[in-house]
Parts: sequence; C-alpha cells; structure tokens
Amino acid sequence: MPRVLVPALLAVLVAVGLLVAPAAQSASPDLVVSQLFAGGGNSGAPFTNDFVELFNRGSTSVDIGSWTIQYASAGGSTWQSTALSGSVQPGRYYLVQLASAAAIGSPLPTPDATGTTNLAVSGGKVALVRDSTLLTCGASAGSCSANSQVADLIGYGSAADYEGGGPAPAISNTLAAVRAGAGCTDTDDNSSDFSSASPAPHNSSTPAASCGSGPPPPPEGVSQSAAVDIDIQPVLSIALERSTVSFGNAAAGDTPASVSEHVTVVSNNETGYALTIHRSAFTPADLPLGISGTAPSGGQIGPGLAGGAIAPIPVAPAADLLVGTTAARSAGADDVWATSLGFVSPLPVVPPGRYTSTVTFTVIGR
Repeated sequence: MPRVLVPALLAVLVAVGLLVAPAAQSASPDLVVSQLFAGGGNSGAPFTNDFVELFNRGSTSVDIGSWTIQYASAGGSTWQSTALSGSVQPGRYYLVQLASAAAIGSPLPTPDATGTTNLAVSGGKVALVRDSTLLTCGASAGSCSANSQVADLIGYGSAADYEGGGPAPAISNTLAAVRAGAGCTDTDDNSSDFSSASPAPHNSSTPAASCGSGPPPPPEGVSQSAAVDIDIQPVLSIALERSTVSFGNAAAGDTPASVSEHVTVVSNNETGYALTIHRSAFTPADLPLGISGTAPSGGQIGPGLAGGAIAPIPVAPAADLLVGTTAARSAGADDVWATSLGFVSPLPVVPPGRYTSTVTFTVIGR
C-alpha cells in the first residue's frame, strides 16, 4: 500500500482572565437517549427498575468510557450521575438500569450499566454527558443544551429544561418516554421526538436496528442473473471527537484539566498505520500544550505517552510526536485512540486574552 497522509485539524482555545461563552451543542448526535422509564417497582409497573436506554443512530461506534447518564428533578439543577463504560456500535442499544421502588414487575434485560438514581414519574431531566462532571444547569429552558458536553437531553413531564419547543409528554407507572423511529428520529425537540408508550427496554445484545430506508422489494416475474465484481480500494481516514477544544477560563499558575479528544481511524491496510501530532504555537504567546492517551485494541502507544504520561506536543516545523502505531488493519469497524489534550506544566505569566493554537493529527499508511 502506498504511503498516505491524512491530516485532521482542530482549534484549541484558552481564555486567560477573560470570560468565554460555552459552545452551543451541535444538532442531532449519533448517540441519543431512545427511551426512559421512571415507574420501576411502582404499583402496576411492568418492570422492577427505572431505566434509561441509549441508541447509536449513526454509522460509527461511540466510545462512552468516560461518559455519564445524569438526572435532575423537574425544576432542579442538582444532578445525580451514573457512569457508563465500553462502546456502542452502530444500530445498537445500551441499557442503563436505575433504582427500584419495590419488587413489582419483571426484571429488566441484562443491563449494560447500573446506577441507583430514582427517576420521578411526574417529570425530570435526563442528560447524556460526555464526561463525569456534574451539571449545574436545568432551571430554565435551553440552559443544558448550551453545554457542549451534553450530547443529548430529554426533559419530560413538568421539566423546566428540555430540547426544542417543549418537554416530552408525561409518563406514568406503566408508560415510558419513547423516541420515534425506534430511536432514529432526532429533530432536537423533545415534544415531537418522544411519545408515551409501553416500555420495551433493549440492551447491547438486542439485534442491530438500521436507520436507513432499506432496499426495495425484489420485482416479481421473470428473473435474470448478472456477474458482479468489485475492486476494494485502500481505505485510510481519520475523524476527531470535536473540531474545537476549549479550556475555558484560566489564570497564570493554573494547570487546566485535560479535555478528551478521541481520534477515530479507519484503515484496511494489512501492515497498519502510524498516528502523529504537531501544533502551531499559541498566539500571542506560547503555552505548554501536551497530549496523553491509550491505544485501541491491537495498537501500540508511542513511547512518549507510555504509562499514562502527558507529552509536550511539538510546534511545527519540528518533527511530529508519535501518538501510536498499529501493525494490521483496523480492529472491527474502526480504531478509537482515547487521547486527551492538556498542559504539561502550569500556565506561565502572560497578558490576559484569548490564546489559540491549531493541533494537527496525521495518520500515515505503513
């Protein structure tokens, strides 16, 4: 396979001593809340436990190893969290089992994650969050959707915050909030995307569901045969978790917390590939940006990142830092490098303002 370079760019922003507004949430994420049930174990309930069901409506797997499901009361801004793990493949569901009021109803299918949060039947808010930081939003409409770490939000019943023009319909001990299209529909409006229906929980063992229209039915009548051939072309692609990484506000001497920036690589090259990184200098003054991470199955992390170390990202035209390598084609559908951007030392004393840099990941066929 010829040597191929595929770069991917992102912007890195740090505001020193200035207020930076949070980025708006992008519409229609791949991973969504597809169903929630709050009557677990209540009188007449069909299931013993509350649950939240997720669905991957996209075409690539989503790594949720650092994600959480969070819940707040209808009008509150104090959140409870349940940790998630693993990945959700395209067309697959993920079941989060929550609290039980009593031993009434049938057990849920084997859950993929468990928590102790008790969802209120009358109304509340459930957020799918890309990290473990507890939210503080939710007292007013639109406040949580403005948080870039909120991948999806459903406000139901009497909830004060929700996506779009209104909350999902009220639910009960026997009714769940169910996303239309078996989880495929997402117009970013809870009031139209969800309806009240009998709960039907799915877990990761449930057969995959497709969000496509499917092939047309075969014609009736006389048939003919045709020879089919195909040339499989080399595949080498790279995608970033986010196009902009913001560290928000910081002061000299601070070491801002690292921000995840997972890198997804797809390659059918039998001899694998190398993933590297470099950056431009921050302007108006440089800052000590670094990277840490772990390799996917079958991958080898670069020596500078071994043992969980955070390594300085070289400034072009210096040679790239090796993030890692593989010696075979992508494992499964793709390889997800669980990388994070952070700072290798406290921020220096610099004038206040917004400091920007461009980070470039490059995947090179071997």
